[in-house]
Amino acid sequence: MKRFSTVIVGVTAAAACVTSGLTTTIAAAPAGAATSAHVWHRNIVSTTFWVGEIFSSGPNGSQVISTYDDKWEVHYGGCDGVVKNGKCSTERRVAANGYFPLHMHPKQNPFYLDVPFDDVNDPKGAAGRAHAVPWAHLPQYRAILANPNRSLMKNHWVEIVDHGRVCYGQIEDAGPGQYHDARYVFGGARPRNRLYNGAGMDVSPALNGCLGFKELNGDTDVVSWRFVSPSAVPPGPWRKLVTRT
Repeated sequence: MKRFSTVIVGVTAAAACVTSGLTTTIAAAPAGAATSAHVWHRNIVSTTFWVGEIFSSGPNGSQVISTYDDKWEVHYGGCDGVVKNGKCSTERRVAANGYFPLHMHPKQNPFYLDVPFDDVNDPKGAAGRAHAVPWAHLPQYRAILANPNRSLMKNHWVEIVDHGRVCYGQIEDAGPGQYHDARYVFGGARPRNRLYNGAGMDVSPALNGCLGFKELNGDTDVVSWRFVSPSAVPPGPWRKLVTRT
């Protein structure tokens, strides 16, 4: 748990990005593809977080753990950046190696993010997830829904757009600032969070680089995003190492 461009397409003609090497092309998705689960959230401030980050001594100030994994850093493979003077710091990511870490070898997908809805550890989120999460009653999620210790959110795919760049990532934590903001996450409301310039999402260093953020660790970059099903995620560096557990 953590602190914590205008969309280029409409909800019925969403952009899909296919990345091959250093070449990116934009292709229109089929009309009518958007559902209540796939609504676009536009002009959302996004900050950056990374596995192993510790930015405060508060209960939500460490990325050594996530709300869904109390051994996140261990399972990920270590600091998702570079260790300097005993501190896990972020680093600029580049297209040449698919925006993967430069100083470590991850065991999970480095294209990760959070949104402010925790359906396991937050009492309100957990109590309301059967009604709030649009995919909760799909056949592949019924077993998860029946288990209060498993998340409907973890590993779910998200499409993110910034300045014409389209990238994809998996949800691995909840935040920033809020943990049961269902009206924003699954609907059309603006984020309730007022911290960190009102951020409504945190993204990993890989997504920071893929999206071309202006700041390595700031709160002025703005994105548009939506949930997508795994079958809708195109080839790209985000598919090199998919988190499944």
